[in-house]
Amino acid sequence: MRFYPFHVGDYQAHTSHLTDTEDLAYRRMLDLYYLGESALPDDAQWIARRIRMPAAIEEVRQILSEYFQPGEDGFQHNKRCDAEISSYQRMKTGGAKGAAKKWANKKGNDKGDGEGIKEANGEGTLTPIATKNQEPITRERRATRLSADWEPSDELIAFARKERPDLNLRTTVMSFMNYWQSKSGKDATKIDWDKTFKNWVLNEKQGPVKPAQLDPYADRGGR
Repeated sequence: MRFYPFHVGDYQAHTSHLTDTEDLAYRRMLDLYYLGESALPDDAQWIARRIRMPAAIEEVRQILSEYFQPGEDGFQHNKRCDAEISSYQRMKTGGAKGAAKKWANKKGNDKGDGEGIKEANGEGTLTPIATKNQEPITRERRATRLSADWEPSDELIAFARKERPDLNLRTTVMSFMNYWQSKSGKDATKIDWDKTFKNWVLNEKQGPVKPAQLDPYADRGGR
């Protein structure tokens, strides 16, 4: 998962007692959990190295004890992370099955004999030949809502870094999704969500720049 919902109020309510080092370790542990889509090993030293905090082994061990539970598989689990990953994987699997079914139906409905003749009501029908006086018929794109599993492409991340290096990408993506997925009415649908996101980036108010190592999209090419 390259994106996951982050509930600021819930997080602050459960972590207000943490030190700065513990807070940073916990956030990076969550990123590691979601990026790998799997629970963390019961090895504080290994985790500390993976989150680039090798000197914070004790803090990592404390976070594991407080926010994670050992599972039957021997790994440390976080209930919220497991629920979000499970939901994401169900949507991804469902989307793939739907696309495969649609493609199979399309292939089944487009049977022909290789000579430009397709099956209809028992009689062959010649495929119409376009002429200079005949424009091809195209379907107008329909506006849609922003999908629940939307995430910015590599191109959009590169665009945001180039045009607005002052923005915090995590916050920008989150505010974009929260706004459009909660909006109702005809204005909540768009024909081109990529262009909508680019306009959002260009018009976003300037915010504090986070350190590069906290950028959840760093693996797509850092700035």
